[in-house]
Amino acid sequence: MFKVKNGFPENFLWGGATAASQVEGAYDVDGKGLSTSDMVPYKPMEHSNDNMKIEVTSEQLKAYLEDDSKEYFPKRKGVDFYHRYKEDIALFAEMGFKVYRLSIAWPRIFPNGDDKEPNEAGLAFYDKVFDELEKYGIEPFVTMTHYEMPINLVLKYNGFESRQAIDDYLRFAKVIFKRYKGRVKYWAPFNELNMMLTSPYTCGGVISDVSKYKDNEYQIKYQATHHQLIASALATKLCREIMPDAKIGCMIARLETYAATSKPEDQLQALLDEQLNVFYPEVLINGKYPNYIWRYFKEKGINIEMEPGDEEILRENTGDFIAFSYYMTYMATANPEPGVQVSGNLVGTSQNPHLELTDWDWPIDPIGLRITLNRLYDRFKVPLFIVENGLGAHDKVEDGKVHDPYRIDYLRRHIEQMKEAIIDGVDLIGYTTWGCIDLVSCGTSQMSKRYGFIYVDQDDHGNGTLERIRKDSFYWYKKVIQSNGEDLE
Repeated sequence: MFKVKNGFPENFLWGGATAASQVEGAYDVDGKGLSTSDMVPYKPMEHSNDNMKIEVTSEQLKAYLEDDSKEYFPKRKGVDFYHRYKEDIALFAEMGFKVYRLSIAWPRIFPNGDDKEPNEAGLAFYDKVFDELEKYGIEPFVTMTHYEMPINLVLKYNGFESRQAIDDYLRFAKVIFKRYKGRVKYWAPFNELNMMLTSPYTCGGVISDVSKYKDNEYQIKYQATHHQLIASALATKLCREIMPDAKIGCMIARLETYAATSKPEDQLQALLDEQLNVFYPEVLINGKYPNYIWRYFKEKGINIEMEPGDEEILRENTGDFIAFSYYMTYMATANPEPGVQVSGNLVGTSQNPHLELTDWDWPIDPIGLRITLNRLYDRFKVPLFIVENGLGAHDKVEDGKVHDPYRIDYLRRHIEQMKEAIIDGVDLIGYTTWGCIDLVSCGTSQMSKRYGFIYVDQDDHGNGTLERIRKDSFYWYKKVIQSNGEDLE
């Protein structure tokens, strides 16, 4: 007989998440090569429908490589985690983190992406990071690459548009699996694989204007997607060969979508949007391309170039869990009206009149998290891991303190719904809030869009002391972890 759960399990993994390209800095230190994120300049924009469309053209990239003095590239500086990791991890430990999700910068290990030997200094850095995490009993969750493909591979063969990228990625994967065997239990091959559909440059190092498929943007995105899916499946195979006790899953940006009205046409559009979002775990968890995607490919003129054995690779190397980011929900309509979009959305959708918005116009929908947890678990029947969730907001330092009741309220309401989903029967492994320490925002490259429990003294232009300051939410989250999610006041 099934026993109804009444709260978070005892071994629930509470923690926080960051990305190497947004916190580490030290972009040219100890042999690190340039990454795609290193070539994204700061562009001031608080409210823009292009928040996540971080595209760089071939002309822009050429100009940046020839002379980068005219632009400021915030992700090159990050918040100097590279030199302050001990201080930052000590703060995570003070909060009581059970897990810390981080990424390994691919060009820190292979500066050019296709080097014959790995960069020992880069490997040694992560040795030290894992040493520090072990010191405090914090479990590392590693995203193997988080939007930082070596720029040399972009120049050489346009990133994951080329099948060659699979071999270079697997060389990187094999090195870090062997190096960190026994030290890392949880792995995700790529961050938010479905962001390829929004920004091929960011997600796959693909520059669209030089693509051989440039006459069909859908072909560009889904061909590169196929190469990443094969790379992910083969990385899963490698992981199991090298580390049989480890867990490796897939990671997507979860786009829970409501129909704008009860009109059948809007309901159908919501269904189609949902299918495109779960296409990625359909392949990586269920092991095959779903039937509906073949119709979509035909309608968009997409012809995926596969090699013999690809379907077998996907079928035999499925993931252990689904990790996902959740920030908001979306609205679907068959006939969208111009001018009624929420500007902060990753994809343009109609505005939901029932939801309040963040400082960056992202809808706040805690109940949507319970809905999406139930839908994903009902569909895939594998454990789930929320690895990004948080509130980007303007924070102010007043008398050396940062009062952020709005962040506490946002997280409290989402955690309440996580608990409800667990009672519903969802198998939820853990929760890592996004940007547990202030970092350079992915979409806007701003520091002023702050997510962290820890304030970092740095502005949008890189000015500041980099002093770390505990926010009110720091002490609140510490209490949440201590009580295993029971004390949310």
